Order: sequence, then structure tokens, then C-alpha cells
Amino acid sequence: QVQLEESGGGLVQAGGSLRLSCVASGRTHVISSMAWFRQVPGKEREFVSYRGISTYYADAVKGRSTITRDNAKNMVVLQLNNLKPDDSAVYYCAARGGMDDYRFREPASYVYWGQGTQVIVSS
Repeated sequence: QVQLEESGGGLVQAGGSLRLSCVASGRTHVISSMAWFRQVPGKEREFVSYRGISTYYADAVKGRSTITRDNAKNMVVLQLNNLKPDDSAVYYCAARGGMDDYRFREPASYVYWGQGTQVIVSS
């Protein structure tokens, strides 16, 4: 199986930046794409960014975020700039294989998930 571990969350001020990292371990060779989602209590899991054949960003973070992947380190990083209170959430790393860039906004299309890292943006 594949294990994902997120890190980099914490308390930040509005307008600041943070760097979220996700490291994959186990059978990492099966991974073809990775993504970031976020979720707040009582709401559906929300797509944030995707790195596969192509790169995609949710409208909420376009222009102020960058997703990068280091295949040698089995790691994907999400850089978020100009943070807003609405960015506060638990951020989850996700991975899948064999789907190219199909259905990348849908949580159900991902097989592997991390435990999440909490981001709190103060105003």
C-alpha cells in the first residue's frame, strides 16, 4: 500500500504564506498523480490543486499557489501565498494511479489519503 504524510500546517496571519509538504512511502511506484484537498467541519471536501500530467488549481487559490512534485523524493509541495481566513481548513494530500488527469476534482477518484494537516489563518 501507499502511505501519505502531510506537514507544514499551523497558525499564520492573513497575507502570509505557508508551504505544505506531502511525502509518500510504501508502493510509491503505483502513484501517477497527487493532489491537495481541504475540509472544514460540516462541509464537503474541497479540491485545491492537482499535479499529474498537467497542473490544475481551484479558482479559490489560482494566482497565489504553486504545486510542485519531486518524484525522486516521492513528495508533492503546495505553496500558498497571500493567505486568507477562508483558507483555514484541514489540508489533505491524496494520490492515485492509472487515471491520467481524469476526475481530478473528485475526492472519490483518489485511493490514498494522508491524515491531514491543519491550517489556521488569523485575520
